[in-house]
Amino acid sequence: MSDQARIDKWLWAVRIYKTRSIAAEACKKGHISIGERTVKPSHTVRVGDIVNVKKSPVTYSFRVLKAAENRVGAKLVPELMENVTSQEQYEILEMSKISGFVDRMRGTGRPTKKERREIDTFIESGYDSDFDEFDFDEL
Repeated sequence: MSDQARIDKWLWAVRIYKTRSIAAEACKKGHISIGERTVKPSHTVRVGDIVNVKKSPVTYSFRVLKAAENRVGAKLVPELMENVTSQEQYEILEMSKISGFVDRMRGTGRPTKKERREIDTFIESGYDSDFDEFDFDEL
């Protein structure tokens, strides 16, 4: 392993992205940055760099410990990178998981069974019943 590698290969090697082409596409779309600067897929990453990966709604941060261009086993990933993502980002992720059914994208269709059960439990647990007496048929 050398002291530098292409960013798209490194992202694939440390298993942040499933394929190298997906990693390269993320670079092209501006989802990958080193420091404050977005990078192209051919940018070289060096030991000590902090790589920021935007996966909506969170921006993960990783410190490069070793530069690798070949994919490694999952057990060897901690030798190549260190996760330095801030706690605030994980809180954002948790909040989006909790409120995931509230902001459904237009056109995604009906809720799944799981989402429907979550909606029902949410309504039953802390629902303010001001609308119970309202007759929606009169509209």
